[in-house]
Amino acid sequence: MAAQEVNQGLLSDLVAMGFSEARATMAILSSGNSGIEEAINWIVDHENELDTDEMPSDSVDIEIESPDPSQVSEQVKLKAQELRDHARRKREEEEKKVDHEREKERIRAGKELLGAKRVAEEHERKRFIDQRKAEKEEVKRARERIRQKLHQDKLERWGRLHPQKQSPISTDSGISRAPEIKIPVSQKAIPLSATSAEESMRECLRYLKIRHQDDDYRVKRAFQTLLTYVRNVIVSPGEEKFRRIRLNNPAFQERVGRFKEGIQFLELCGFEKSDNFLVLPSHKIDITRLNVATAALLAALTNPFFGLLSRYEWRKTSNIDVQSLLSV
Repeated sequence: MAAQEVNQGLLSDLVAMGFSEARATMAILSSGNSGIEEAINWIVDHENELDTDEMPSDSVDIEIESPDPSQVSEQVKLKAQELRDHARRKREEEEKKVDHEREKERIRAGKELLGAKRVAEEHERKRFIDQRKAEKEEVKRARERIRQKLHQDKLERWGRLHPQKQSPISTDSGISRAPEIKIPVSQKAIPLSATSAEESMRECLRYLKIRHQDDDYRVKRAFQTLLTYVRNVIVSPGEEKFRRIRLNNPAFQERVGRFKEGIQFLELCGFEKSDNFLVLPSHKIDITRLNVATAALLAALTNPFFGLLSRYEWRKTSNIDVQSLLSV
């Protein structure tokens, strides 16, 4: 059988501690030459065995003197315990060091995560500010277009009422002066209510606002709901659910159906009554008309003077039914 090698350094340390060479050799061989702590543990665990001071039966490559039959002294036990305590403290220090490194890594990762979150929030804030700025610019441009359109409408109304007179309305404040309007057609030939689909929609919304001017909240909510219906069709004309409205739907009745002008406005947009629904057939979708409806609704929502220009005509023609607009 091949000779087992004994770690000379471990053997010398154990002998110096007072262990017999035979017992030290047995401890080293039995613990697999793994270390002095393991060898001492083995000695302590086998201190009461009778044959532990006998040399191992396997041949070794060192010279062994006669075994010392003395038992492990109290001093050796204390030394062994001291070594165990030292090893334990060393393990605890290493564990503390590992825990400290882990905590440092956790803090570093937390700081990186917090930094990334702040960067993302800053980007989101800038994006929101840019979006709001763009929306304000768009609203400003829309208001300017509406203001010019209202001014032009006023000129056209004056021309229809007084075809032989020059309009006294000023065209200053950045709006180019419109040419003198002379329409050689009698007032009866062109009804005051509307001359186009766009004007029909605007008049429909004006009547809704004037007839219910004491319920401004519900009027604005109706305008917003109508705008949602129209925009949904523009964005997704192929979606049937956006082109089919159930008339007895409680939400629809509360927001739009309670106003006959609301239903008439949808009919001006192309919706048709079918059984208990308002339906916009796919072959009758007119994006241009829907864009006109969107502009009219935006004017009604954003222009504080919307409906005021026609209040005089409204008082004169309060008995006119808006249904007549649908023939345009």
